[in-house]
Amino acid sequence: MRKGAKAAIVGGVFVVMLGGAGYGAYNVLSALHGSSASGGVGAPAAVKSGPPSADEVKEASARFLAAWAKGDASTAASYTNNAGAAGQLLAAYGGSAHITAVHITPGARSGDSVPFSVKAAVSYGGTSKPLTYDSELTVVRGMTTGRALVDWQPSVVYPSLEKGDTLVTGEAKVPPIEAVGRDGVVLTAEKYPSLGPILDALREKYGDKAGGKPGIELSVERANPNTPGKTLLTLVKGTPGKLHTTIRAAAQAAAERAVRQYPESSVVAVQPSTGEVLAVANHRKDQFNAAFEGRLAPGSTMKIVTSAMLIDNRVTSMNGPAPCTSTATWQSQTFTNLKGLTANEHASLANSFMRSCNTAFVKLIDEKPLTDASLTAEAEQRFGLGQNNWKTGIVSFDGSVPASTGPDRAANAIGQGQVQMSPLNMASVTATAITGTFRQPYLVSPKLDGRQLATAKGLSSGTVAQLRAMMRLTATQGTAARAMSGLGGDIGAKTGSAEVDGQARSNSWFTGYRGDIAAAAMTQQGGHGGDAAGPIVAAVLRTGG
Repeated sequence: MRKGAKAAIVGGVFVVMLGGAGYGAYNVLSALHGSSASGGVGAPAAVKSGPPSADEVKEASARFLAAWAKGDASTAASYTNNAGAAGQLLAAYGGSAHITAVHITPGARSGDSVPFSVKAAVSYGGTSKPLTYDSELTVVRGMTTGRALVDWQPSVVYPSLEKGDTLVTGEAKVPPIEAVGRDGVVLTAEKYPSLGPILDALREKYGDKAGGKPGIELSVERANPNTPGKTLLTLVKGTPGKLHTTIRAAAQAAAERAVRQYPESSVVAVQPSTGEVLAVANHRKDQFNAAFEGRLAPGSTMKIVTSAMLIDNRVTSMNGPAPCTSTATWQSQTFTNLKGLTANEHASLANSFMRSCNTAFVKLIDEKPLTDASLTAEAEQRFGLGQNNWKTGIVSFDGSVPASTGPDRAANAIGQGQVQMSPLNMASVTATAITGTFRQPYLVSPKLDGRQLATAKGLSSGTVAQLRAMMRLTATQGTAARAMSGLGGDIGAKTGSAEVDGQARSNSWFTGYRGDIAAAAMTQQGGHGGDAAGPIVAAVLRTGG
């Protein structure tokens, strides 16, 4: 034991107290009697197999946590199945992060997992503040040694850590920001929880442009340069700089409430006349901004782009033929409609659009002058999609509509196949469809940093008139009518259900507009478009017109 250390048995719990500036204390069950604290030096045990026993889970977790609490990073790492990575992060915990006086209390074991709570202090430059949080570890069988070992994940040390991340305490790289909406309302993660990661991203990019002064912080330094760091504790407050965003507080609040009703949901609202993002919200188990960065098949919401392609290439028109048959075969693959949809071989494009008939669109993609690249050209040249040139202010995905051969050409037309979109992309599609002008969505004005927004040639007035009329029919008489019920004024919508291999239910997609606000939402495994995503979009549209 190091100088200044004391040991005692207190109430059946072994306690180690360390003096000086080292780690402070750890509670570990007295089941450790008879075990080596040096990482297994001595005669090797027989190689075991199978899941760790309850005693092994208790002992392995206790050894790891005890060594960690004492500041012995190398010994703690030796009790994991990735000693190299574990040693680096655990060393940083007491080194670059300046975390001291660590006290770890394990909770009740659940199978091979052990929850625990951490109480510590962060001390830097004469200032010290308490740090408390909960985490969890899992014990596994070592593949080659047969030892019971902690399954190494950075999140064991702190829940938000990912592979390659580390912890650092010192002057922040960028000053804090005070993000404000277009109406002057201050946007905080406390008031608008799903904005948390987005505010981190905005600070990372614009903190040094907003005029603030950095403070002293414990923060996560990310391995991925595209992922913003995260402040865990502020020791000395900096002076925040004011950053103006395009968010409208009422729309953001409605978006936050709406996505909380459905797991794994995301929504974006934009102003069609400007491209400004009015709201962005996610309700997910992870911190991923799927609203901006999601890459999933959008289902039948893609029929807005497909319809524009059919009209622009004079294959048909709103009132022209688009027969809705029970099935349609394209290059050996048979496509069907949603269960319960009645065939109508005399249907117009408007009728097949508002009822979301897949087969009508599959049958029309074989018409001249369409080619494998026609949908791609429509998406890129008129809707501004898929060219990797959007500059929204934070990381975002521009959509992908690749030229496809074989069955995927037909699948792409109904939002399956190789097409990938985010809710941001589909909100933009609706905005372009109802105005005829592609205005690249953005969250922070390009005037702040001089970035160039993406452009596209947009749609003709005749195509816009037909798309608006078909979307209005869908919102008032078609598949979107139930979700859009009660919304007055100039409205329109399109539903989408995207089948995903291995999922019991389809992903729910919905996009719509009301006046000068367009929104799109996606709920993974949410079912039909109007079931989950529809009510989310409608809730946001109610905030403006």
